[in-house]
Amino acid sequence: MIRAGIIGSTGYAGQELVRILLGHKETQITWYGSRSYVDKAYADIFRNMFTLVPDICRGEDLEALCSEVDVVFTATPQGLCSTLVSEDILSKVKIIDLSADFRIKDIAVYEEWYGIQHGSPAFIDEAVYGLCELNRDQIKEARLVANPGCYPTCSVLSVYPLAKAGLIDMNSIIIDAKSGTSGAGRGAKTANLFCEVNESIKAYGVAGHRHTPEIEEQLTYVSGQKTLLNFTPHLVPMNRGILVTAYADLKESISEQEIQDLYETTYEQEQFVRVQPTGVYPETRWVEGSNYVDVGIRLDRRTGRVIMMGAMDNLVKGAAGQAVQNMNLMFGLPENTGLQMPPVFP
Repeated sequence: MIRAGIIGSTGYAGQELVRILLGHKETQITWYGSRSYVDKAYADIFRNMFTLVPDICRGEDLEALCSEVDVVFTATPQGLCSTLVSEDILSKVKIIDLSADFRIKDIAVYEEWYGIQHGSPAFIDEAVYGLCELNRDQIKEARLVANPGCYPTCSVLSVYPLAKAGLIDMNSIIIDAKSGTSGAGRGAKTANLFCEVNESIKAYGVAGHRHTPEIEEQLTYVSGQKTLLNFTPHLVPMNRGILVTAYADLKESISEQEIQDLYETTYEQEQFVRVQPTGVYPETRWVEGSNYVDVGIRLDRRTGRVIMMGAMDNLVKGAAGQAVQNMNLMFGLPENTGLQMPPVFP
């Protein structure tokens, strides 16, 4: 039985980790860490956990708590995990960090985009980027995994087959992405109030969203070409879900069926990436509550551009589900353990 601890268990991603791990037959949650709710009953914070979680929230003293568990999930704001990690802690537990602290290999880029100083640059090279479909073998041997961002996960998996095959101009990519409000976290912010969000849609982080360098870095690794792209996220009035629509110039003439075949071949062994049939496009409602990413393509013959689409639940495959997928790999379990829940509808 894997003993797990969750730092940041009272955020949206942390609570989703709890929900998934409660149904994971090989894992037991040993403690629930929270900076805001120390000594409060977890089920009093999330009433959906009434009678399911009798535990009281504990603090976030990782050094003191790490000896009680085998793996620690850090579902915390940027900057915290990098101040907690040390060689002593990594010698005792594996860490799966859901923040951006170890995703970007260039520390200067991280510090520029996030506006904070990195707390443990010595571990940047060791950290494995936890996109299982790309880095499965490295994740199996890792003791520190950087769980990818929600937008980067959906964006990279939508573009990956064509990028890896060298069939698109990597500097022509435009990514239009839309997310539900849970992606902004559980903190109280005026811009996220119901009356501010309902019956509206807006772009944010235009030409400067923090996930941009993460997407560029991963697509650079995939394609072997330095990637520079436009990424524009939008906030939509729904709880969960991400929809990505990406555009790129084709470098050579290729039919839509050949592109479809490429996607199906690339992902034929991936349980959690579902390639939609020709003419069927991803929708967030068909992935809600699941660890699936639905991807689809369309060739625009008139412009010579390809349209790549992806949909997923930002709290599951975009955060907690992917973290559990990483844990399964790190501990030698079947990758789908605890993650076989079908999407919820309606």
